Amino acid sequence: MIDTELKKRILSSILLIPVSFFFIIQGSVPFIFFLSLIFLTTSFEWFKMTKKNDLLRIYGLFFLIFSFCTAVYLRQYIGLNFFIFLIVVCIFTDIGGYLFGKILKGPKLTKISPNKTYSGAIGSFLISSISGYIYIKYLGQKSKIILETDPVFIIFLILLISLASQIGDIVISYFKRKAKLKDTGKILPGHGGFLDRIDGIIFVMPFTFLFILPILMNKFELIK
Repeated sequence: MIDTELKKRILSSILLIPVSFFFIIQGSVPFIFFLSLIFLTTSFEWFKMTKKNDLLRIYGLFFLIFSFCTAVYLRQYIGLNFFIFLIVVCIFTDIGGYLFGKILKGPKLTKISPNKTYSGAIGSFLISSISGYIYIKYLGQKSKIILETDPVFIIFLILLISLASQIGDIVISYFKRKAKLKDTGKILPGHGGFLDRIDGIIFVMPFTFLFILPILMNKFELIK
C-alpha cells in the first residue's frame, strides 16, 4: 500500500511539474514571473528558518539571488533543451534517492540528514544517469548540448550535476535541523515548502554556471 505522505507527494508532483514546465517552455517574461514567485516564496521560507541568525539570513538571500539569476541566464541564453536537461537530472536525482532509500534502506549517509542513506545516494546517481542520458540521446540534441556522442563524458556530466543536487539537499537539511524544522514550509503537500522541493536545483544552477558551463563551452559549441 502507498502511504499517505507518498500519495500527497505524487498528487503535488502531478500538479507542480506540468505547471513548472509550462512556464519553463514559455521562457521570457512568463518564465521570469514564475521564477520571481518561487524566489519570493523560498526567500520567505529561508528567512523564517534562519530568524535567529541575521548574518546567515543575508548570506542565504544573496545565494538565492545568485541562484535564480543563473537560472534565468541558463534558460534564456543557453537554451530550453539544456535547461530542461538540468531539471530532468535534478528531478530524477530526487526520485532515485527517494525510491532506493525507501525500498533498500541501509546505512545512513550522514547525521545531518537522517533520512539520507547510501542506497539512496546510489539510486540518485543511477536513475539520474539513465534519465539524463536518455534525454540527451533522444531529445537534447536539438539544442546541440553536445556535438559528439561520448557516453563517458555525458555520464560524467550527469554525475557532477546529480552530486551538486544531492549536496544542495543535504545543506538545506542541515539548516532545517539547526532550526528544528521538519520542512521549510507547508505549501506543497507531501513535499513541505518550495525550498524543500527545489533545494537541489538552487545549487545546481550556480554550480552549472560556474563549473559545468565553462567545461562545455571549452569542449563543445553551445547554441539554442
